Amino acid sequence: MYEHLETAENRDSLKRVVVDPVSRVEGHGKVTLLLDENNKVQQARLHIVEFRGFERFIQGRPYWELPVLVQRLCGICPVSHHLAAAKAIDQLVGVDPANLPVSADKLRRLLHFGQVLQSHALHFFHLSSPDLLFGFESDIGKRNIIAVLGAYPDIGVQGVKLRKYGQEVIRMVSGKRIHGTGAIAGGMNKALNTAERDTLLADIDQIVAWAADSVALIKKVHCANLPYYDEFATIRSNYLGLIKPDGALELYHGGIRAKNASGETIADHVDYCRYNDYIHEEVRSWSYMKFPYLLSLGKENGWYRVGPLARVNNCDYINTPLAEAARVEFKAHGTEAMVHSTLAFHWARLIELLHCAESIKTLLHDPDILGGELVAHG
Repeated sequence: MYEHLETAENRDSLKRVVVDPVSRVEGHGKVTLLLDENNKVQQARLHIVEFRGFERFIQGRPYWELPVLVQRLCGICPVSHHLAAAKAIDQLVGVDPANLPVSADKLRRLLHFGQVLQSHALHFFHLSSPDLLFGFESDIGKRNIIAVLGAYPDIGVQGVKLRKYGQEVIRMVSGKRIHGTGAIAGGMNKALNTAERDTLLADIDQIVAWAADSVALIKKVHCANLPYYDEFATIRSNYLGLIKPDGALELYHGGIRAKNASGETIADHVDYCRYNDYIHEEVRSWSYMKFPYLLSLGKENGWYRVGPLARVNNCDYINTPLAEAARVEFKAHGTEAMVHSTLAFHWARLIELLHCAESIKTLLHDPDILGGELVAHG
């Protein structure tokens, strides 16, 4: 769609505009634009400037170190990297991650729901809400979480406490809010005790209510700014994410589903271990970011979007009632099978946040998280 903007002709004659760093994102990047004499963009590039190298420096390390090592990829979403590595080393020791002991599986899911809850709260309330609440044309100096707390104290406090609760779930399960340990090859290294479970239960009804309020907030903001919010940076793309065997939304362990811009299925229930049969990657000299594409559609047409918008677009339903009702309302807002508005990522993100809160509540009432077999034996 925008391939013509990747590399301009006669670059030396164009004016260069650089946004460095890109602020209020989970990571480090910059944007470069090349403009002609009429200030029309001829080239636009997003540069990911961090060189990570984890794929190389974990080579030769003992396999059991990997869940602890690779979570250092990020301070915001370390649990996701931790669990991805754990699922990989499960298979190294001959255990299918889908067949972990019941208690271990539920504890991993609880851990990840806490992760997604706190990450989504951070992204929306700390990074995005200042723009959305104050407006894109407002004074840049006040577009931050401190200003939100001053002008919208209830919303700001809810955002901070939602994130704090997700971090507490992580701490209870893995020992630390950031870079803890929990998942090991074949299972988990500890269960919750009754006191930990009761501490989390004490606040969960309020957390679910605040999560539902956040969905109502973003719907109000989105619909109050139509048609701009539906049209700004709208991209008709392919979408890719995980689903459960019955097509429900999945965040931890499922099959890969890809759909095109019209909602037609490209691939469904694909075993993630066969990733390379369906998805290949390109690299560019100007960014450390990879450029994946669906092999069946080729490099030009096979690019896709991921994240909350992709998952909510792709799934058939969400298996928690409040989030499912919000998903139905969200999909009804669109005029096509798929919602393509880039600003709708915020709405989809908060639907997932609500799903995580509901799921945490369900798991906290499940006795399996308090004990039982934690490691598979064979």
